[in-house]
Amino acid sequence: QVQLVESGGGLVQPGGSLRLSCAAASGRIFSTNVMDWYRQAPGNQRELVARMFSGGSTQYTEPVKGRFTISGDNAKNTVYLQMNSLKPEDTAVYYCHMIGANRAYWGQGTQVTVSS
Repeated sequence: QVQLVESGGGLVQPGGSLRLSCAAASGRIFSTNVMDWYRQAPGNQRELVARMFSGGSTQYTEPVKGRFTISGDNAKNTVYLQMNSLKPEDTAVYYCHMIGANRAYWGQGTQVTVSS
């Protein structure tokens, strides 16, 4: 069973930056056509933050546009999220997610806390 493993979360002050990483472990996901990042804050539903398609096009939720950048390599099953100008409202557990061969895969989540 392929697992996704995230890293890079932590505590950062407002205005700071973090880079999240996600990679497939214990196997490989074939025909990956979507890689994205979701987040879930306490009491809130999980929401899509950024998405990257196999052709390279990207989408972002409005609150993070201009601050976050998604990148990755479909063939290597790796995806990154560069987060700049972080705000307290960005505090959440961040999950990576990949779709390949009509199957969805989730990571276990990494905590991002933005606080002074």
